Amino acid sequence: MTTISPDHSRGPLIAAGIFGLTGVAIGALGAHEMAAELAERGTMRAWETAARYQLFHAVALLAAAIWIRVCAGEGNAAAVNRMRWAARWWSFGIPLFSASLYWLALGGPRWLGPVTPFGGIALMAGWFYVIAAAVAKPKPPQ
Repeated sequence: MTTISPDHSRGPLIAAGIFGLTGVAIGALGAHEMAAELAERGTMRAWETAARYQLFHAVALLAAAIWIRVCAGEGNAAAVNRMRWAARWWSFGIPLFSASLYWLALGGPRWLGPVTPFGGIALMAGWFYVIAAAVAKPKPPQ
């Protein structure tokens, strides 16, 4: 029997904090300090997309952490493990997706362009695991 403790929410909670904090900071940087440069390059939309996806998934990580903490120990080991996988995929996908867009927006190497879709696939994999967690059947209490 797999033991799930509320401590399993710590990783997603830390990731949510890091990605939320940096998402707000990077978004503000692009909207204020770098607005003219991004506008001149025509890459403001890419920057905004990166920040938006980073922040949306930071909130999703926060929700996953709360869900894991609440559901741990209630016979939901399969669902909790699947939600942990969702958090892992999002934590992997955010840097691939958002960081590659930030770097491209700043004139980074064009080889980064193909990295962005891999990040998007990782983000979608996370949402797949949310669905998998939702349909997992809890074990009856013994």
